[in-house]
Amino acid sequence: MPRTSSKKGVTGSAASTNPAVDLFRSASSKAANKELERIDQLFHTYANTSSGMIDPEGIEFLCSDLEVEHTDVRILMLAWKMQSEKQGYFSLDEWRRGLKALRADTAQKLKKALPELEKEVRRPSNFVEFYSYAFQYCLTEEKQKSIDVESICLLLDLVLGFEFRPQVDALIQYLKTQTDYKVINMDQWMGFYRFVNEISFPDLSNYDPFLAWPLILDNFVESLRAMHG
Repeated sequence: MPRTSSKKGVTGSAASTNPAVDLFRSASSKAANKELERIDQLFHTYANTSSGMIDPEGIEFLCSDLEVEHTDVRILMLAWKMQSEKQGYFSLDEWRRGLKALRADTAQKLKKALPELEKEVRRPSNFVEFYSYAFQYCLTEEKQKSIDVESICLLLDLVLGFEFRPQVDALIQYLKTQTDYKVINMDQWMGFYRFVNEISFPDLSNYDPFLAWPLILDNFVESLRAMHG
């Protein structure tokens, strides 16, 4: 007959009813609840009482408290952290998701978290996801799959201008002067990102039009080569 250890049973039982463990769990749970309460209170500081969401006006007030412009790329990064689905609006669930991850339950803490958030986004493993999100965030109409060239130029400047200024300036200049494309789709948008990361600039020596580049980039490179002889 197999022997059972009574000690094991006592130890397991003691561990599960250890007053110190229970006290720690209780304190942690209370702290988490308090943090969530403060996050919710902060949300309602900026939220529109009718819609129950932080709308563009509320985001303007938030930006004022954070001392950043509403066009600052870090506001887009904040939307990415929240996984906000609608441009210019934050729901309570999105707000909770973002601020809990940033451990920010006051405007001051959120302001202090922005530099770390920017570092997080700019890591290569995260940036491609953020870059893709930036395009999707600007799709404001149902079933919309492309964005007008003027908006794309602003978005390129916002998300890539910091690191790839010469390429972005040349691409924006081309987009503004060409007449073949009025809108840009996701495939072209992701092609721009691949281009600035992979292609030697300004000599373009490793650009091969026979590889799978969007046609708009073939045209862009052709125009640059013609310009520089």
